[in-house]
Amino acid sequence: MRKFIKDWILPIAMITGALAHPWVSRLSFLTPYLIFTMLLLTFCKISLKDIRFHPAHLRLLVIQLVGSAAVYWLLRPFDAVVAQGAMLCMLVPTATAAAVITGMLGGNVGFLTAYLLFCNMAVAMAAPVYFTLTGVHGDEMTFMQSVWFICQKVFPLLILPLFVALALRRWTPRVHRFLLSMPRMAFYLWTVALTVVTGITVQFMLNQDNVDHQTEYGLLGVSLVLCVLQFILGRRIGRYYGDPVSSGQGLGQKNTILAIWMAQTYLHPLTAIAPSGYILWQNMINSYQLWKKGKKDKENNR
Repeated sequence: MRKFIKDWILPIAMITGALAHPWVSRLSFLTPYLIFTMLLLTFCKISLKDIRFHPAHLRLLVIQLVGSAAVYWLLRPFDAVVAQGAMLCMLVPTATAAAVITGMLGGNVGFLTAYLLFCNMAVAMAAPVYFTLTGVHGDEMTFMQSVWFICQKVFPLLILPLFVALALRRWTPRVHRFLLSMPRMAFYLWTVALTVVTGITVQFMLNQDNVDHQTEYGLLGVSLVLCVLQFILGRRIGRYYGDPVSSGQGLGQKNTILAIWMAQTYLHPLTAIAPSGYILWQNMINSYQLWKKGKKDKENNR
């Protein structure tokens, strides 16, 4: 039973959120706290002495930051909402679970963990500017007011968990060890967060006055293209340095819960469809990679 739930937790969480959307959507206030806690549990595993900057990190960050701006301005003339969704699919940082998948695929977990840290710091600084330039709060605030408003929410959410984790390791090691003793907790919190953000997205889609199916399909399509593209680009960069798996997961596997929250908070709410679709695409790619790795290991053990 436990294995069944583990294998099918993704569709179970999304179906639960969709069916129970009238009630689940009321829990939207929990999302940033869930994201903060998941990042805290992840950063508790990090020791600063193990963090090493690698040339591939810079290349991945450039693709992420420059690419997200490029796809927005490329798609903006055709559909502003789809353009926002495309930008978000590239801008959002690496998933906290990417290190686990990287290890299962035989990649360098240390490389991925370091990139997760650098990536969160870069996005925390870039996201307020990007969201302001795409028109968020444009009618209500000046440019600097909007940047500061968003920065007050995004920066603490992405960076504060790191400092809390380091403080716990330094001054309250007992609490730090307690958090490390719950390796599955982040996974369970991710499940709850996925249920909540799915419910919020479905609730918004059902309450639209004018349903725009073309935009919805466009968001799903662009999320698929960018998901595949980022995995491919990441692996090509990593292959140059002899580690395609780690770079592929670093660029391709995204913190989609954070992306959905960002979409629902700072962009057009319909934009959340793009990272919602990205969840499916990246899990399909990861499942295929794990299956291929398992098949290869079996053949090598014969």
